[in-house]
Amino acid sequence: MRIVLDARHIRDFGIGTYIRNLVHTLAHIERDDEFHLVCSTTNETDFAGLPANFHVVPYPHSDLALKDNAAFPVFLKQFRADVYHLPLNRVPYWMVRPYVVTIHDMSRHLYSTDSRLHRQVSLWKSRHGLLRAARILTVSTATRRDVEEVFRIPPSTLRTIPNALDPRFLALAGDAAGRQERRRTLDRYQVNYPFVLYAGNIKPQKNIPRLIEAFAVLRGELAGHPEYGDLRLIIIGDDIVQHPSVRRTVHQMRIGGSVRFLGFVPQDMLQGFYESASLFAFPSLYEGFGLPPLEAMACGTPVLTSNVSSLPEVVGEAALTVNPENVFEIARGMKEILLDAELRARLIQRGKERIHHFSWDQTAREVLATYREVASLFSKRHS
Repeated sequence: MRIVLDARHIRDFGIGTYIRNLVHTLAHIERDDEFHLVCSTTNETDFAGLPANFHVVPYPHSDLALKDNAAFPVFLKQFRADVYHLPLNRVPYWMVRPYVVTIHDMSRHLYSTDSRLHRQVSLWKSRHGLLRAARILTVSTATRRDVEEVFRIPPSTLRTIPNALDPRFLALAGDAAGRQERRRTLDRYQVNYPFVLYAGNIKPQKNIPRLIEAFAVLRGELAGHPEYGDLRLIIIGDDIVQHPSVRRTVHQMRIGGSVRFLGFVPQDMLQGFYESASLFAFPSLYEGFGLPPLEAMACGTPVLTSNVSSLPEVVGEAALTVNPENVFEIARGMKEILLDAELRARLIQRGKERIHHFSWDQTAREVLATYREVASLFSKRHS
């Protein structure tokens, strides 16, 4: 086969992780098919060291440009590929076929703050691109259900192929010597107290105000506790300046001295926070997949998360799940994890087992099988 993959978002935080791991795993398992990786001229080095059947093709234009609806398909026609893969749901209007689209989540449509007209145009354009796709890959069954319901896509077009942890993250988590060094780096942040950790962005669907309210309840119940009397909440992710409602919640609950917003933290230091946290709290209202709970599990930290969206299928029995809309249930769950030693040990052990339920090797093999399915289907149609 000749396969073209749009790799222009290799430097993006989430999508970039998907592209990078998919490409490098395909390079490891498949040496016969021919892959062309279309990327911007600034990131060709991200694919250094790939085997001879992988070719990096510079294309300097963004997929956000209006002209990309025609220019990118025209550019792609030169390859005469068996399959084209768009690793996110941004399909040029005149996209050359046959193509595969990966949908990571539906938050853009389910939690849009745009005007009604803009939302309708966005839904129409997305549906147009998906209806023409040979196959649509979703990273969870929950996302698959959302795609079916919102876009009315035929089920036969959809395939669910989950994400997995970045192997580089797993390698760092397994480095005992590095773990000791990472814990020492927490001194830079003056973290010398027990803390509940949240890591991720602070968009409305992440439910951060309720987490803060639940933490305020928890802190009140643990006042004077010998181990958790000085418990703090550390939130790593977006710049809090962009989210005034979250800051207001902290002030309203009168726990400003107990909640810290650290913004962006480098990957190795983030792992230090995962490893040192008393628990990881992730009561999100919506996730396309939800990697942070798995990252916490890989670091040996017990996890509390939501019983909605994709999160139950990702964490299985390895986390305590709660109703994310019930502040008191979130608080009760956190307290249970902190004070029940048997529960903590059980969640930590199950977490270490759960992370092996997902692997990039399996994901890449299923994506490759989808390529073959699409190539075979279209070759028969044109034979």
